[in-house]
Amino acid sequence: MPDAPPLPSLPRLFLGFLSVGMYGFGGVLPWARRMVVEQKRWLTAAEFTDMLGLCQFLPGGNIMNLTIALGARFHGAAGAITAFAGLMAAPFATVILLGLVYDRYGDLPAVQHTFHGLAAAASALVLANALRIAAPLRTRPAGIAVAVATFIAIAVLRLPLPPVLPAMAAVSTLLIWRFRE
Repeated sequence: MPDAPPLPSLPRLFLGFLSVGMYGFGGVLPWARRMVVEQKRWLTAAEFTDMLGLCQFLPGGNIMNLTIALGARFHGAAGAITAFAGLMAAPFATVILLGLVYDRYGDLPAVQHTFHGLAAAASALVLANALRIAAPLRTRPAGIAVAVATFIAIAVLRLPLPPVLPAMAAVSTLLIWRFRE
C-alpha cells in the first residue's frame, strides 16, 4: 500500500478549498470530493462517504459541514476556520459581483435564458455526484438497503425529510452494529 500523503498544512487547506470554491460555484461537492479523495488523497473514498454521511445529518449545508469537519480533523478549530474561509472566499466575492451585474442586466432575456440553462446543468451535476459518492456502498449490502429505503421514503412516498433522516440514521446504526460491516 502506498504511503499516505502528509497531513495538509493550514495554507494547503485554505488553498485546496479556495480552488474548490472557485471551480465548483453552484455545486462544489463534486469538486471537493475530487480534490480531497482523488488529487490530494487526504481521505479515501470510503472515509469521504462516511464523513459526508455524518455531515448530511447535521444542520447546515453539507459542503460547509464537510469542510469544517475535514479542517477540524487535521488541525482542530484553526483547520476548520481555515478550510471554511478558503471554501467561501471566491463564492462570496463572485456573488457580490454577480449581484451587481444581475441588478443591472437581469431583465434581459439572454440573462434569464442563461440562468435556466445553468439550472439544468446543475441538476445533472448533482445526479452524477450522487452516483459517485454512493459507489463505496456497492460492497455494503446494509448501506445499499438503507439508501434505497431512504430514497423510496422521500422521493416516492414523499415523506418529510425531518422524521425520515433520524429514523434511517437509527436503522443504519443498528444494521452496522448488528452485522458489523
